[in-house]
Amino acid sequence: MIAYVTVGADDIARAERFYSAVLPALGYRVERYHGDLSYIPAVQPGQSAVSPDFYVKSPFNGGPASAGNGAMVAFEARSQNQVRDLHAAALAAGGSDDGQPGFRAAYGPHFYVGYLRDPHGNKIALFCDNPDEPGRDG
Repeated sequence: MIAYVTVGADDIARAERFYSAVLPALGYRVERYHGDLSYIPAVQPGQSAVSPDFYVKSPFNGGPASAGNGAMVAFEARSQNQVRDLHAAALAAGGSDDGQPGFRAAYGPHFYVGYLRDPHGNKIALFCDNPDEPGRDG
């Protein structure tokens, strides 16, 4: 099981604006620790912690943050409408479009996805794969 995912950021305030436009709607709460951000999945009383956490941090080595070529973090939304809404919110919060929400021929008939870049170039996917919603072929 993946415990956490970390992306680098040179401007934590810009990163917080971007990620806080998306992640709370997906059930994450933010914690600040030594100037960095931790987005933690909400836990209902009496339940065990849920993984993975998502961290936004300044690089430990003091060098500039950079996006990994081929690296991407995907967050699951509850509906196709939520994918569209959060994609728009992330763009308004300083992200850039890397693929408008919609179906892709290379994926399953219900896999609805939008791609973004955060303000530091990290690639983010927002997706829904709900068979109860309209599919690509129907």
